[in-house]
Amino acid sequence: MPDSAPTVVLVVEDDSLLRCVVVQELRCAGCEVLEASTGEDALARLHAGRRIDVVFTDIQLAGRLSGWDVAEQFRAAHAALPIIYTSGNSADRSRRVPDSLFFNKPYRSGEVVAAVLSS
Repeated sequence: MPDSAPTVVLVVEDDSLLRCVVVQELRCAGCEVLEASTGEDALARLHAGRRIDVVFTDIQLAGRLSGWDVAEQFRAAHAALPIIYTSGNSADRSRRVPDSLFFNKPYRSGEVVAAVLSS
């Protein structure tokens, strides 16, 4: 059976501790993980042309762009790209892109990994 390429996940989180935990869990599950601490960093990844299979983004980010902005721009470039949001403060989910998932903080990283792997 041929080896398949690992799922490439972009994790966009400005809290370095939270980012580190979910990145480690995803890597242990066999994913290749790219990291961004701001929306601007995330969009630089998009424009670099690197394959990304799933975006996991916090909604409230440092910088001028939010997770909403990140998701909208990734979806504009790749219509079927799975998007998973997280936030501890955002009750307004009106900007969610269609067919996305949302996890309230605090979340269990294992649940996020399961969602990524089933995307």
